[in-house]
Amino acid sequence: MLAHNSQKDDAKIQFKKLQKAEDGKKAMSEYEAEGVAMRAKTARLKALRVARDAADALVLANSPPVAPAKKKAAKGTKAKAKTGAKLSEWLDDQSKDGR
Repeated sequence: MLAHNSQKDDAKIQFKKLQKAEDGKKAMSEYEAEGVAMRAKTARLKALRVARDAADALVLANSPPVAPAKKKAAKGTKAKAKTGAKLSEWLDDQSKDGR
């Protein structure tokens, strides 16, 4: 009987080895398929990005130049500069405001 149990144990061990090998092959094929899909997706996205950048460059090349924006003056300084306010008037305003 001892030999009979030994043969069963050997068969179980061999079966487990075969099962692990099949699982490994399956996992490797899934891994490789994911890699192929990732490379295809990356290539597609790169092509889209290059096309978008080329279209943007074409639009910029064909558009008229834009004048630089003028800087805005600080609040309140422009109005007083237009009215010709004097320094003494400004100082009086500041002292009335409690500064």
